Amino acid sequence: MKNKIAVTILSAGLLGGMVADTPVRAVEPSEALKLAQQLNQAFVEVAESVSKSVVVVRVASKPRAGGRVGNPFDNSPFFDQLPEEYRKFFERQQEQQREEPQTPPRRSRPRGPVFDGQGSGLVYREDGVILTNRHVVENAEKVQIVFRGGKEYDGEVLGVDRESDIAVVKIDATGLTAAKMGDSDKTKVGEFAIAVGSPYELDYSVTVGHVSAKGRRVFSDQMMFDQDFIQTDASINPGNSGGPLVNIYGEVIGINTLIRGMNTGIGFAVPVNLAKRVADMLIEDGKVTRAWLGVSITTLREDADYRDLAVGVEDGVVVRQFVPGGPAENSELELADVITEVDGNSVKSADELKRELRLKKAGDSVTLGLMRNGKAREIEVETGAFPEEFTAVSRMRRSERKPEADTKAKLLGMTVQNINADLAKRFEVEGEKRVIVTAIENDSVAAEKGISPGDIVTRINSASVDSVASFKAALEGEDLKKGVIVHLTSEGSQRFEVLKQYE
Repeated sequence: MKNKIAVTILSAGLLGGMVADTPVRAVEPSEALKLAQQLNQAFVEVAESVSKSVVVVRVASKPRAGGRVGNPFDNSPFFDQLPEEYRKFFERQQEQQREEPQTPPRRSRPRGPVFDGQGSGLVYREDGVILTNRHVVENAEKVQIVFRGGKEYDGEVLGVDRESDIAVVKIDATGLTAAKMGDSDKTKVGEFAIAVGSPYELDYSVTVGHVSAKGRRVFSDQMMFDQDFIQTDASINPGNSGGPLVNIYGEVIGINTLIRGMNTGIGFAVPVNLAKRVADMLIEDGKVTRAWLGVSITTLREDADYRDLAVGVEDGVVVRQFVPGGPAENSELELADVITEVDGNSVKSADELKRELRLKKAGDSVTLGLMRNGKAREIEVETGAFPEEFTAVSRMRRSERKPEADTKAKLLGMTVQNINADLAKRFEVEGEKRVIVTAIENDSVAAEKGISPGDIVTRINSASVDSVASFKAALEGEDLKKGVIVHLTSEGSQRFEVLKQYE
C-alpha cells in the first residue's frame, strides 16, 4: 500500500514538473497596439530618411565697426519672436560690447573666421544647392555646411529674399541626397508634422507635432510681403531655422522659420511651394521679382465701413487705394470695386488675392472678375514688378489753415470748396473744375478717416464730383447713417473712405 502511495506521489510530482516546464504562449498584441507600433516605426523611418538631406549651417558673421561681430538676429524680423531669455542674452552681449573700452588693434597673426551663428538647411538639389532661411545667412562673411556624417563644405550665398525669408547657398559637391519635396497646397490641418534641425546646436534633433493652421500672417507687409505661414505645434527652437518641416511620408511641406515664445506650441514654416518658387528664382537670377497690382486692399467681410454698402456681393476684396505709379492706377480697375476672381479662381480675402498674384510673373496680364455698383464685370489688368524697397503709401498731412470765409459745403466735419487759383496755390495742387477739402473739424468722422485739407473729392458713391453743386447733388437723398463712399485724390494717390453718421 505504501509503495502504491509513493508511486502516486512520484507520478504527481513528475506531472507537476512537466506542467511547470511547459512554455506559456505569448499574448497576441491588440490591433490598437500594433497600430501604435507601426506609427512609431513610421516616425523612425521618416527621421532617418530626412536626416540624410538635412544640414547644419554654420555662419561667421561680418564684423562691425571696431572689429566686433554683430548679433546674428540684428535687423531680423524674428528677433522679437525669440523667447525672452534669449533676447535678453543677446541684448546683454551687445550692451557689454558697447561698454568695453575701445583699444587700438594690436598686430597679430591673421585669424580665421569665427563661426558664431548656426541654423539648419536642407539639400534642395543633388548638385550642391542648399535651401535655408535668409535671416540665417544674410549677414554672413563665411558660410559652412556640415552634413550628418561630419563632412564640411564651404558655402557661397547665391541669393536671399527678405520678403519670404528664403535663401540659397551653393557648395562644391554632387551626388547629394536631395530632400523629397511635397505639395504644401495639399497639406491639411491636423496632419502629422515632423521638424528636423539643430536647435541650440543639438544637431539633427527631431520633434513631432501637427499642422495647426495654414495661411497665417505674423508681420505687417512693410516688414515681410510674402506671408502664408504653416503653423505647427512641433517644437521649433533657435537653430531650427532653415530646416525642413515634413509630413508622415517624409515629404518637405515647409521651411521652419520662427517661433512665437517659449513652450507655447506655436511655430511657423514657409510653405514649400512658395520656398521652391523663390529658390528657383534666386538660383536663376539671384533675386526675386514679384507681380503686383499696386493697390491697397481689404477683405470685404472684415471691412466694417464698406461691407453694408457693397451691392450684390458678400465675399471678395475691396480696392481701397491706388499706389501712385502702380500698375493698376491707369487701368480699368476703380476704387470700391470688389474683386471676386483672378483668372477664374475665386478669391474671398486679401490673402487669397495675394496668393493668386504670387503665382504670376511681373508683366503678366490677369483677368479680374469683380462687382461694381451691383453689376458683375471682367477686366484685364497688367501686373507690374513689386518694388524692391516698398513702403506703404503715406499721406503727409498739410498744415491746416483757416477756411475761406465763403464756405460752400460740409459733410460730417469736412468743408469743401470749388478750387480756385488761391486754393490751388495754397495747397499746391493743379487743375480746374475740382472740389478741394479746405478744413477738417477735430474729432469729426472725416478726421477719424484721415481726410486732410488739400485732399481732392472726385466722386461720392457712383456720382462724379467736379463742383460744389455736384457735391451737394450727389448727397441728395443719401442716408448718412448708412454711409456714403467718398473718393479722394491726395499726393497723387487715389483712395476712398466711407463716411457714416453715428448715433
